[in-house]
Amino acid sequence: MSKEKTTKENCAERLQDLKCCVIIPTYNNGEKLEQVIEDCKEYSTIHLGKSHQISHLMVVNDGSTDNTVDILKRHPLIMQLSYTHNEGKGIAMRRGFEYAIEQGYDYVITLDSDGQHYAKDLPVFVDKLSENPNAIVIGSRNMGQKNVPAKSNFGNKFSSFWLWVETGIKLNDTQSGYRLYPVKAIRDFRFITGRYEFEVEVLVRAAWEGIELMCVPIDVYYPPAEERITHFRPFRDFFRISVLNSFLCTLAFLWYRPKMFLRNLKKKA
Repeated sequence: MSKEKTTKENCAERLQDLKCCVIIPTYNNGEKLEQVIEDCKEYSTIHLGKSHQISHLMVVNDGSTDNTVDILKRHPLIMQLSYTHNEGKGIAMRRGFEYAIEQGYDYVITLDSDGQHYAKDLPVFVDKLSENPNAIVIGSRNMGQKNVPAKSNFGNKFSSFWLWVETGIKLNDTQSGYRLYPVKAIRDFRFITGRYEFEVEVLVRAAWEGIELMCVPIDVYYPPAEERITHFRPFRDFFRISVLNSFLCTLAFLWYRPKMFLRNLKKKA
C-alpha cells in the first residue's frame, strides 16, 4: 500500500484508494450529530464539481427518537441506514459493517456521535491502515485529562485487564469507540453481542483469529458533567460486559490458549 502521508486535503482520496469508509453510529445525539457529520465530511468527501461529489461517510441511525432524522435529511449525499427500534451500538455497527461490505469497502473507521472524537484524527487511522492492513486500530485516549469520568477510567482498566487475560495482549485503551476495522477479515465472524459489549467481543475474537490489535494516540473531548450525553447504563452494561468476559475466559482457557500452545510447539518442531 502507498506510503503517502495522509492530510485533510487528500484524506477522502486515500479512503477511496484503500476501500475504507467512515461510520458514525448514533442514538439520540441530535445536539452534537450535525457538527460531527460536517467535520467528517471535510475528510471523507471527494468534490467532482459544483454539484457532484462522492462521500465515504455513513451514519447509522439506531432508532433515534430526537431530531436525528431531520438532521440526516439535510445531508442526502452521505450513506445512511435508519431503523425505528433501538437495537444497541453493537447492532448498529454490525449493520454498518454489512452495508459497507455490500458497497465494496474492505475497511471501516468508526467514531462516536457525541462530539468526543475529532475528525482531524482520521488521517492517523488512514496512515495506520496503509502500514498495517490486517489490524484493528484503536484510538488511545488520554484518560488522565480534565473531566474524564471516573467510571470511564475504571471501565477502561477493567476491560484492558480482561482482554489481557483472554488474549495475552496488553493495550492502553480497549473501550475507545474511535477505531479502524478490517471488515473484510471479520465478515464471517458470528458475534453474540449487540450493545456496548460488542466492542469487547470483537477485539477478543479478532485476536484469537490472528488479527493484530494496536493503538494510536488521539485527542478526545470530555465535556463537564452537566453537559455530558451518554447512553451507557453503568450497572446493566457493566453486568453484560462481565457476563461476556466470563464466557470469553472460559473459551480462552478451554480452546484458545491450548490452541496457541500447540501452534507454538509446531513452530519449534
